[in-house]
Amino acid sequence: MTSMNKIRKVLIANRGEIALRILRACKELGIKTVAVYSTADKDLKHVRLSDEAVCIGPHPSKDSYLNIPALISAAEVTHADAIHPGYGFLSESADFAQRVEESGFIFIGPHADNIRIMGDKVAAIRAMQKSGVPCVPGSDGGLTEDAAQNTKLACDIGFPIIIKASGGGGGRGMRVVEKEADLLDSIELTKTEAFNFFGNGEVYMEKFLTTPRHVEIQILADEHGNAAHLGERDCSMQRRHQKVVEEAPAPGIIPELRQKIGNACTDACKAINYRGAGTFEFLFENDEFYFIEMNTRVQVEHTVTEMITGIDIVCEQICIADGQTLSFTQDDVKIKGHAIECRINAEDPNNFMPSPGKITQYHVAGGLGVRVDSHIYNGYTVPPHYDSMIGKLITFADTRLGAIIKMQNALDEMVIDGIKTNIALQRRIMDDKDFQKGGMNIHYLEKMLGAH
Repeated sequence: MTSMNKIRKVLIANRGEIALRILRACKELGIKTVAVYSTADKDLKHVRLSDEAVCIGPHPSKDSYLNIPALISAAEVTHADAIHPGYGFLSESADFAQRVEESGFIFIGPHADNIRIMGDKVAAIRAMQKSGVPCVPGSDGGLTEDAAQNTKLACDIGFPIIIKASGGGGGRGMRVVEKEADLLDSIELTKTEAFNFFGNGEVYMEKFLTTPRHVEIQILADEHGNAAHLGERDCSMQRRHQKVVEEAPAPGIIPELRQKIGNACTDACKAINYRGAGTFEFLFENDEFYFIEMNTRVQVEHTVTEMITGIDIVCEQICIADGQTLSFTQDDVKIKGHAIECRINAEDPNNFMPSPGKITQYHVAGGLGVRVDSHIYNGYTVPPHYDSMIGKLITFADTRLGAIIKMQNALDEMVIDGIKTNIALQRRIMDDKDFQKGGMNIHYLEKMLGAH
């Protein structure tokens, strides 16, 4: 067990499976835990397992999990040393990170200035270009009010292009433009949407890649100038910009290409003095990587990287925040086998509507190479107020086909009664012959589902 320098007690500022994942990592490191919960979440598994638990408000996220004063107060009354934000909620809020540090606590994540730069897509692209990370051809900054200049820029890049909100995310604030005649109206519409959703009307322009894959690089960096990448993940199986299946390593990425792009990412981390876990997201087309954004937090799909490297990303996050150096070097990172993750959602598999309610029967899949990260249990009631993901099913094998076969069996074994889930959809994906070949683009799943 690693001996901690400063962190003895961690407040977990999240809920669900990621809160349980953080709790487990803290226990392994000998760290006490504080769970916070909304009134709808008093029966969550990590709340029952934590050393202390504090109710921080009613079920609306804005009154609980997004309530910064309530979270800081909970840390104060429990004498926590650090706060782990998980993913979602406040995990990529520079203001939250700053408030945590100013209040005398350790933020288990990057410094606020790193989060602020990477949260602004235009600033992030500029930072990556400066560090030699390949980016999608585009406007290299926000668009001006000059219609003629914007039109010339789009023509120089070549249609189709995509207009994106600088402060966007989650699939909102973006619009594809197929021809010049639609350009100016599309820019104005996206600006309006961006301001309404994100409070920031700045937009930028990029070449729209028609059949890319979504490939991302996991990195870890400490405060002592060390950074390493843990290979790549393929997250191309998406519906409405939401990931459904993730895998590592990405099919068809040769070691030389992995090393080249991975080194560019670690160089960028060193250049901006990045601390903690992070993910560089790329569009990948014709054997070329194009940076789109960096996520300054642990990701849902960190599990598949852990399976192929044997490195505990959440424990490393905590140790880095404690001021320790990385427990490994780049040369220590060895990628072995193949891992696949299926997100298990409480939703109708036909219309994708959320399906909250009481779980009347729950049987978890098992066996060698099968991992389940989930907070649900028999009798647990899935609330209607939060994201529909209730767990993650991960399989690992020596080969990609082996991991698929294990996943097929695991999906058959898994029983969740009382609510509707997407298990049948995940089984359909695993049975799909094209998916089994690997390397599908980001549009494949929606076409497979007949989505428009």
